[in-house]
Amino acid sequence: MNKIKLLENAEKLGIGKYSRHVLLCTGPSCCTEKEGLEAWEELKKQIKEQGLTSGDNACYRTKVGCLRLCESGPIATVYPEGVWYANLSKQNIEAFVKSHLVNDTPLEDLVIAKNPLPKV
Repeated sequence: MNKIKLLENAEKLGIGKYSRHVLLCTGPSCCTEKEGLEAWEELKKQIKEQGLTSGDNACYRTKVGCLRLCESGPIATVYPEGVWYANLSKQNIEAFVKSHLVNDTPLEDLVIAKNPLPKV
């Protein structure tokens, strides 16, 4: 393991400076891979357009292959709040980003569970 290179990569990505982390399942069990990848591309676009790539409200995003619910996808979860979403498609990603990530208000119509991380 090249720890220096790893630390450089983490610094370049801003890891350690994010206030939220969105994990988005791109299928193929909860949705088609096409639907999942379209949602992923829209999530990347909206995070950038809403200015969430740096600063106090910065949001990290990770594309995952399974969040184990395997239906009504794309499925996503937002931490540290632990808000879980279903049906987070390309068509409603913009509303999700503006409501939850910009205005701190979960998009309740799509919320399926809440499991916040404990405060440290």
